[in-house]
Amino acid sequence: MPRIPLRWIAVSVFVLSSSLNYLDRQLLAALAPTVRGEFQLSNEQYGLVISSFSLVYAAIAPAAGWFIDRVGLNFGAGIAVALWSLAGSATAWTRSFSGLLACRTVLGAAEAAGIPATGKANATYLEPRELALGTAFNQVGITLGSVAAPLIVTLMQRRYGWRSTFALCGALGFLWIPMWLFTSKRVPPVAAKSPVRKGGRELLRDPRFWGIAVANAFVMTLYALWSNWTTLYFVQERHMTQDQANREFAWIPAVFATAGGFFGGVMSYRWIRAGMNVLRARLRICWISAVILLATAAVPLMPYPALAAAAISLSFFWTLAISTNVYALPIDLFGPAHAGLGVAALTSSFGLMTAFLSPWIGGVVDRVGFAPVCAVLAVMPVLGVAILQWTLNAK
Repeated sequence: MPRIPLRWIAVSVFVLSSSLNYLDRQLLAALAPTVRGEFQLSNEQYGLVISSFSLVYAAIAPAAGWFIDRVGLNFGAGIAVALWSLAGSATAWTRSFSGLLACRTVLGAAEAAGIPATGKANATYLEPRELALGTAFNQVGITLGSVAAPLIVTLMQRRYGWRSTFALCGALGFLWIPMWLFTSKRVPPVAAKSPVRKGGRELLRDPRFWGIAVANAFVMTLYALWSNWTTLYFVQERHMTQDQANREFAWIPAVFATAGGFFGGVMSYRWIRAGMNVLRARLRICWISAVILLATAAVPLMPYPALAAAAISLSFFWTLAISTNVYALPIDLFGPAHAGLGVAALTSSFGLMTAFLSPWIGGVVDRVGFAPVCAVLAVMPVLGVAILQWTLNAK
């Protein structure tokens, strides 16, 4: 039986941190109908709660990435996990809309370091051709958290109340910190690579740094839609209860997202191993995926909930096929020394996009439903990949 390289053990521990990150984040989406009822929120107000999380997530991400590059992976990741675990647990004691906003704001600030830390870990422990695969493995963690959230809500809410889910899941992060410190002492980083030698200011002056960030905002619109609104879609458009939606359908798209992440990572890995230029391989899978994602507009036209779940799952699949390659690009271009800041730019652009997009989604859904939302957002990945192509060719 082949031995698993130690570097993949280190990456796997960070996969677990992503699980906890998204578990704490997705609890609100899984509980959205209940929380909306308790705090008497419209869909537009629920969008504003998402927006408060996303704005601070976007604003803090560059500083979080710089901080991780500066102080190191161990200290930076440990601080981030501790803070978001505290914020997640504190949500259990909120009694007002303002308290909910405050908890989500702190959660967004702390979780802004999660993806940059994972990018730093991949850059530290993986070879360049393995980066997209590393991002795909990270998507496993995201999926585990996203799948676990609706299932845990279904299991715990009825017996112990919705607040118990936040208290329990938030506390889990404190078990991860000693696990990572133990692992990091026993797993050496890969041999030094030959990164592009840029200072932080020079990196910020590179048009590719900003172009990739803008492209990512367009590409990830469908991710923002399905990660925050799937349960509400089945409740509002398919007339299901929250428990029924979470138990039967809401967890399925995240599983397909993982498969899509691996598909995108494996395809680029194979093409690069066969001798294709790294950037060309990444762009090829991005274009294929973006064209297929135009079919997202058909989700509201599905006659049955199961077919709608299948269409959402395919939309999530191809979105992640793009994402795993886009999130590898900052390390491809700027090297592991700036992995935290480079990936943080993508984290920030995703957060800004989600902050501005979510109230719009909520307002449209309140007035006319999900059909216009799906139609408009289906086009966004094509625009994003076009921006990416132009950015990479311009240098």
